[in-house]
Amino acid sequence: MISIQELQDRISAFIKAETAQTPGKAAPADFWRALSRAVMEQLTDRWEKTSQQYKSGRQAHYFSAEFLEGRSLLNNLINLGLYDVASTAVRAFGHELAELEEQESDPGLGNGGLGRLAACFLDSSATGNLPVTGYGILYRYGLFRQEIENGFQKEYPDAWMEQPYPFVVRRSQEAVRVHYQDLDVIAVPYDMPITGYKTENINTLRLWKAEPAQEFDFNLFNSQRFDDAVIQRNRVNDICRVLYPNDSSYDGKVLRVRQQYFFVSASLQTIVADYIRQHGADFSKFADYHAIQLNDTHPVIAIPELMRILVDQQQMDWTEAWQVTQAVFSYTNHTIMSEALEKWDAGIFQFLFPRLLQIIERIDSQFRQEIRRCRNEDQVNTLSPLGDGKIRMAWLAVYGSHAVNGVAAMHTDILKKETLSGFYALWPEKFSNKTNGVTPRRWLKVCNPGLAGLLTELSGNDGWVRDLDALEALKPSGGDRQVLEQLLAIKQANKQNLARYIEQTEHIVIDPQSLFDVQIKRLHEYKRQLLNALVILDDYFNIRADPDRAIVPVTYLFGAKAAPGYFRAKAIIKFINEVARLVNQDPVASPFMKIVFLHNYNVSRAERIFPAADISEQISTVGMEASGTGNMKFMMNGALTLGTCDGANVEIADAAGYENNFIFGCRVEDFPKTIGYYNPRWQYEHIPGLKRCIDALVDGTLDDQGTGMFLDLYNGLLNGSSWQPADPYYVLGDFDEYRINRHKSQYAYLEQLSWARKCWNNITSSGRFSSDRTIRDYADEIWRVGSQPVKD
Repeated sequence: MISIQELQDRISAFIKAETAQTPGKAAPADFWRALSRAVMEQLTDRWEKTSQQYKSGRQAHYFSAEFLEGRSLLNNLINLGLYDVASTAVRAFGHELAELEEQESDPGLGNGGLGRLAACFLDSSATGNLPVTGYGILYRYGLFRQEIENGFQKEYPDAWMEQPYPFVVRRSQEAVRVHYQDLDVIAVPYDMPITGYKTENINTLRLWKAEPAQEFDFNLFNSQRFDDAVIQRNRVNDICRVLYPNDSSYDGKVLRVRQQYFFVSASLQTIVADYIRQHGADFSKFADYHAIQLNDTHPVIAIPELMRILVDQQQMDWTEAWQVTQAVFSYTNHTIMSEALEKWDAGIFQFLFPRLLQIIERIDSQFRQEIRRCRNEDQVNTLSPLGDGKIRMAWLAVYGSHAVNGVAAMHTDILKKETLSGFYALWPEKFSNKTNGVTPRRWLKVCNPGLAGLLTELSGNDGWVRDLDALEALKPSGGDRQVLEQLLAIKQANKQNLARYIEQTEHIVIDPQSLFDVQIKRLHEYKRQLLNALVILDDYFNIRADPDRAIVPVTYLFGAKAAPGYFRAKAIIKFINEVARLVNQDPVASPFMKIVFLHNYNVSRAERIFPAADISEQISTVGMEASGTGNMKFMMNGALTLGTCDGANVEIADAAGYENNFIFGCRVEDFPKTIGYYNPRWQYEHIPGLKRCIDALVDGTLDDQGTGMFLDLYNGLLNGSSWQPADPYYVLGDFDEYRINRHKSQYAYLEQLSWARKCWNNITSSGRFSSDRTIRDYADEIWRVGSQPVKD
């Protein structure tokens, strides 16, 4: 390990080389960059050794449109055992490590749970010495930077790469060409090291950047047709400009498909080239050495692309190539929602890559012929990868993979019985469940050092960081008053830290002694941030009329981004902020309740919020949240779940005890009948207090500044439309039971020792929700890869 003096020398050298000034004149950002360079220098040899070792044996590849990695410096320092050395080294220059950490931008490589899960999986793979490499896109601006202006979401570019990012390394020598019918693109790989905890292995996340094959047309430029000269370059740059470009138009859909093909084709070309170098040109054994996991439908275009490579370039027989392809790929489904099960117009494929469309047509014909023996023509048409002029990417994924998994027990059951039931009846052996998990390194040890220290102290060592199941042995400590008081003190310190941060960033003063009730996740109607805000509004009206009805002071925290083209989701953000304006400015109610909508929610903000939360809001419409991973991070940090019988909430309650959480609503098996006879008008007219809250949308209590947003919310809840029934997400249906259980949680909070005991039960029961367990399941049951520790 590098010494303190050696690290100081390296920091000084990097500052002089990159800024041409002495450390005494350098800014904090310069020190952050120099320290990051020094960390990269320390891991380079092990990184190269790991990569070479993996290439010689069987390995897995994780294809994902998102990798929400979060900041790298602190995570790497802790994983590499350099935290104390670095703290002492930078202090000698007059800086604190915490100050330098704030100089780092969050990499704009993902949006929500899908990307955060992928990042956790890479962390667990590296920690477990598993030969797993991630592949994605180096987005220039990520999703977007969110600002809240007069209560409205406003989107701005998330310029996270304005300065060089030391933890991403360009590999120009490994660039490949990606061909579209209308243009060629150079795909340049940028590699990010993924450090494991206390291991020599350094895994890789490979991110692809699109660059033009020809920078610009010199003759056009010389003719002073400047815009025309660079039009091709701009089209290429669009591929990596933003995550999930708006696809409400035809051009947007074309760009989405172009993006997906870009990183998939580049990744497959690299994997195939490495295989040839290691094993020669006999591709009959390709599946013996490579497993590829398709994280949702975004990378499913890899199936026809690998067929193209095997059949057209490697001259394999179609049947043999298909057998290899099916043996290589596995598919994770993350949703039952039809709009997320991507379907692309065949015409887009004809425009971008007609050969791929031909391959998909042959796959479709093969599928139809294969299942006609046991299914009627209507069933064949329903299940076929190509139908109604569209390519059904989820259907293609199931047919083209040897394994299909859901991400929570309930979700997988729904896939088998409903969403993918036709395929499950054909190939039940393909299906399995792999309940999601989160890494305890970033989401406990890094973000909550106080709690991590207590767990290590009680355990006698930090073995739990690599084996979270070990916390189960600490469960009896929940009967020790001193331990519970320590837990409460740690939570209080975390809440004070978050309160200071909110005052600095949101300019709102909150009471750290209040109950922190938190809902942070992507903004979607099925996640029901609207239900949360409506019950807050109901409490406001009641406290305004009678302050004695307040149970305990509560701070309600929201964090969420709405897709730029999602009008109703943006309306909900405006609604939350209007309710916040009403509540926070009211002298009667504000001592008992505050509302904060934290703008631009991202990983670094999440790392502050999870350790401080008391209540974890997981109130999605039953059956619609595949799993959730935020619910696991909350649990791990000692927050109690207030949630529906949805996703992994049920598994959390099973593990920690229903008596230690607040689960409400009907079960998924009962929901179809419930929604079948549901009439939101009845709730509106008969549930006490509900009509007043709904009417506030249109009676002038709240102001959407003439946008029509609140009228749209009102009509969506009560009247529906020609394309959607009223209140399809059962917001009004769950209003009363949710309100009852929220108040139940607030009464429980009054008994602090009893509350702490519930929290302790959640923390010590969180072992099954470690991504280490999830990755072991993937490695053993789907990828068939084993641990390959690199020797020092």
